[in-house]
Amino acid sequence: MSSLSPPSYLPEKLLALPDSSASPLSIRARALVFVDPASRSLLERIEQIAGSEASVLIQGETGTGKELVARHLHELSGRSGPFVAVNCGAFSENIVEAELFGHESGAFTGAQRARQGWFEAAHKGTLFLDEIGDLPQSIQVKLLRVLQEREVVRLGSRTPLPVDVRLITATNVDLERAVSSGHFRMDLFYRINVASLRIPALRERPGDIEALARYFARLYSERQGTEQPRFAPDALRALANYPWPGNIRELENVIHFALLVCQNSTITPRDLRFVSVTAPESSSAVAVQSPGTQLTESIKRVLDSGEPELFSLIESTVVTTAFQLCGHNQVRAAELLGISRNVMRTLLKRYALIKP
Repeated sequence: MSSLSPPSYLPEKLLALPDSSASPLSIRARALVFVDPASRSLLERIEQIAGSEASVLIQGETGTGKELVARHLHELSGRSGPFVAVNCGAFSENIVEAELFGHESGAFTGAQRARQGWFEAAHKGTLFLDEIGDLPQSIQVKLLRVLQEREVVRLGSRTPLPVDVRLITATNVDLERAVSSGHFRMDLFYRINVASLRIPALRERPGDIEALARYFARLYSERQGTEQPRFAPDALRALANYPWPGNIRELENVIHFALLVCQNSTITPRDLRFVSVTAPESSSAVAVQSPGTQLTESIKRVLDSGEPELFSLIESTVVTTAFQLCGHNQVRAAELLGISRNVMRTLLKRYALIKP
């Protein structure tokens, strides 16, 4: 997804913790909650590198807030230009060059007028390229040259245009492995990885969970014009014990739903709709089983059944279900499965879910 606006879990105001004992460090950033020690360590690293011109590579699981960190880097950088966010997996291979570097009128069929690319749009500011690992190698070469020469040449032109852009990239895949397998250029990897940041998964920074949950509860209650709910102690324990495979995005959805169904302005364990929950009838506590564990056990049972063409059956089921859950949006379905959009398109064509 290409975006010039922050995702929905970017606080509009500084996040204050439930009590007045919160330290300034834990609420100073608009883009993330820095309460857990792992988050505070990340904040310190951000502040160390924000003021430089160095390219930054941000790595972390989907939903951990990579774009939020990139925005915070830009806010602290002092650069006068805009923050421009682009998802590299959102464009097909034949238009990504024109999107990044711009094009002149008549450069290709349908190019009725000249248009600046994302590098020009981010002049004097910061360009954030999300899912950098999805870039075709032909574009990787041209991106490397832009970073080296600090100028772009629009498609259909021979005139270089100077650009002053601080580049921040992000990925949820192992780029070093992609370099080793020949899918990502080594020279480009070193060019974009001058400074690196790893965003811990939400399960690795449990101290942030309650603060984020309270923020989302306040946010959605204000939007709905309802009383801000309180959290029952066992609900907070359930939130803390859940592994959060979907990270911050999943937490936001869980709290939003809980706010819709809770009674008497109190969120209890039964209001929390997790991916995988089993709750004993005799207890109000929520018992959470890892989705990965359940999936492994299910696959074992299917393998024992001796089903023919098992791999194709599983693959088609996963692809079809993800595509339906994401409203037939290819980019979102690819993100859900942790694959590139190009791979997703290939699978959709294989199972006749889109036209060749």
